[in-house]
Amino acid sequence: MTELRTFAVLVEDVPGVLNRVASLFRRRNFNIVSLNVGRTHERGISRMTVVVEADARTARLVEANLYKLVNVLAVEDISERATVTRDLALVRVSAGAEERAAILQICEVFRARVVDVAPRSLVVEITGAQDKIEGLAKLLEPFGITEMVQTGAIALTRGADTGATALHRLATEDAAAERAA
Repeated sequence: MTELRTFAVLVEDVPGVLNRVASLFRRRNFNIVSLNVGRTHERGISRMTVVVEADARTARLVEANLYKLVNVLAVEDISERATVTRDLALVRVSAGAEERAAILQICEVFRARVVDVAPRSLVVEITGAQDKIEGLAKLLEPFGITEMVQTGAIALTRGADTGATALHRLATEDAAAERAA
């Protein structure tokens, strides 16, 4: 059964790595639903959060193929784990003086916030699950959404010292132990 699978991937922060990962997905005909890349707290390491449509077999293939790439340091399928997952969206909505109060009330319900005010519009920032973002957008549509942009999902596993970062640290410690021996 095909479902959405989320992978946390630690990569070297070097030019071309995103292209190599995207090319792998293209070559293997894996559909990327969401892709987000950003630096981590460790210098020279970036983290990708990749959401794909896959069954269990395809998910194992995705993980195995990612590990074949030189700049990939650690891969973890976090789909079955407890996670904190968020998307971010910025929504520009038409808002004259008379509509602003209603829009602000809607934002309060969704825990969204206004990050820019112009004479005839507001820019609203919302973070949360995809359905929360879609719910806000649906309620703002009658006011007139003039522009919207959304990130891909980012996710961390719940609990202390878990996930791809821990895998990378263990691999680094093992490699250091081998060099010392």
